[in-house]
Amino acid sequence: MLINVKKNSVCISGYDFAAVLEWFAERVDRIILLFDAHKLDISDEFSEVIRALKNHEDKMRVVLNKADQIGTQQLMRVYGALMWSLGKIVNTPEVIRVYIGSFWAQPLLVPDNRKLFEAEEQDLFRDIQGLPRNAALRKLNDLIKRARLAKVHAYIISSLKKEMPNVFGKENKKKELIANLGEIYAKIEKEHQISPGDFPKLNFTKFQGLKPKLLEAVEDMLANDIAKLMTLVRQEEAAMPSQAVQGGAFDGTMNGPFGHGYGEGASEGIDELEWIVARDKPTYDEIFYTLSPVNGKVSGAMAKKEMVKSKLPNNVLGKIWKLADVDKDGYLDDEEFALANHLIKVKLEGHELPADLPDHLVPPSKRGL
Repeated sequence: MLINVKKNSVCISGYDFAAVLEWFAERVDRIILLFDAHKLDISDEFSEVIRALKNHEDKMRVVLNKADQIGTQQLMRVYGALMWSLGKIVNTPEVIRVYIGSFWAQPLLVPDNRKLFEAEEQDLFRDIQGLPRNAALRKLNDLIKRARLAKVHAYIISSLKKEMPNVFGKENKKKELIANLGEIYAKIEKEHQISPGDFPKLNFTKFQGLKPKLLEAVEDMLANDIAKLMTLVRQEEAAMPSQAVQGGAFDGTMNGPFGHGYGEGASEGIDELEWIVARDKPTYDEIFYTLSPVNGKVSGAMAKKEMVKSKLPNNVLGKIWKLADVDKDGYLDDEEFALANHLIKVKLEGHELPADLPDHLVPPSKRGL
């Protein structure tokens, strides 16, 4: 289940919208906050809504939508302003994930950042599609959170109970305790090494005393039972069929010619009959024959002298060598050398290298191997 919160949807009369959001936030798997890149502002009402989602920051994701309506330089400014504004409202050590894009089916007004938008869209889709797989783990985390909160409240209630007089002056003492709740909580936090929590709105005179056995049971659950449950959840997830959100915008996003990265980088030439590397092979051949090949092949040492000119890190060049040495003989012939240079070009253009050499990049003479 998702909460989709827009900054222009918070002015609803008749009920406490922030309280309603908090109720939903406790029960959903993901909360998405939507901002428009071309008119970014966080109103006081929207700020209150975000504050109402306190303690659910781990569920929050931010979408900076309509980013195609501004240029790259302005988009950088807007992104920085958004992160600065959120930092004042959401007090968490981790930065909230922000997805940048134009999430509608209309042509991009400013197409400069098309690849960025496509990559961000796929990341957001993967995050949403992965929600069913992690549902049990999230419920377990909620259980842990509630158990810790119950533990904190037990210490608070016990401390307040101790401060209450037995017979006279109860009303005055309650007022005094209410006025000094911050100091009392700081004392409890320091004494018991616990995290801050919400103070309960209850009548102190009706609090029950602290029950050590119950606290011991909670401690044992957090320390032992939860660890066992985590293991069981992982085992159950591994045994179950893979689950993912399907339908709607998710249909066709991973496959076909309009999937992210299709026909680009290492995937370029995937639908062509001609070996894509052959286009630049004459240029690569000129370099190849300057390396004094023996029996039509150059050694790794000779190839390295040329490959390091790309200034790519050694670990990247090592991966390129492994992909290009198709027959695994420790040498490169003219086709493999051309392939290595093609992969260097792919990497220098900002694309990722494939984990395994795609079929369309295998040199023609090696396709029978």
